[in-house]
Amino acid sequence: MKKVILLCFVAIGFALNASAQDISPNALGLRLGDSDGFGAEISYQRALGSKNNRLELDLGWRSNNNYDAFKLTGLYQWVWNIDGGFNWYAGVGAGVGSWSYDTPGYDGDGTVIFAAGDVGIEYNFDIPLQLSLDIRPEFGSNSYDGFDIALGVRYRF
Repeated sequence: MKKVILLCFVAIGFALNASAQDISPNALGLRLGDSDGFGAEISYQRALGSKNNRLELDLGWRSNNNYDAFKLTGLYQWVWNIDGGFNWYAGVGAGVGSWSYDTPGYDGDGTVIFAAGDVGIEYNFDIPLQLSLDIRPEFGSNSYDGFDIALGVRYRF
């Protein structure tokens, strides 16, 4: 976990030294991945007042052999240009989710409220397509902790 936190600080420090770029007013698509099993999220990004800030909302589910989860995450992100269409971004936010376990000897379900961070890289093509790769650590109630690594594909408009 210390390595993840260190990686986040290094990425944010690097990003602070890069120049800002105008970002798309809106982007809608999918964020696919998870640290364990498969998960998909419908992802929406909305540019905010300044040239390099945006809000990201993700509604998704996670599933593997032992559990199923459903969650809504909201993140405030800062975006910095690296070169051309390449950007770094970092963000913080929160979310709420519902989960259920079904393993031999233990069945349960519950609700979780969590805090989340986000660090990633994206590329905006000349056509209205955005690809991103990010990591998102999550910490919350009911001993919840998550670590997502995901690929995002969004239509920019």
